[in-house]
Amino acid sequence: MADDRNSNASSIVMAFLLGGLAGAALAVLYAPRSGRETRELLGEKIREGAERGRQMKDRAVARGREMYDDATDYVEKQREGLDKRKERLASAIEAGRQAYREEKDKM
Repeated sequence: MADDRNSNASSIVMAFLLGGLAGAALAVLYAPRSGRETRELLGEKIREGAERGRQMKDRAVARGREMYDDATDYVEKQREGLDKRKERLASAIEAGRQAYREEKDKM
């Protein structure tokens, strides 16, 4: 369910960005400049957008790695805690068995 919300939000943001880019491209094309100036300006804006996209991707990848490392650490700590609890339970069971045997032998 959370994935659906993230997917919908991503779709909305992507549609907004694409609409903005299309609007900007049309505005530049209808601007009172020569074709060459317009193409150069449009190419420059596309390169800037591509660079911003790469920067956003790099930040997203770094954040994803950070979250993965945090999750891995959390799982490892939980696993260690579970192992300790399992050992204590096994010790308690063994102590109970031993006490039972001792009491049984007394009778």
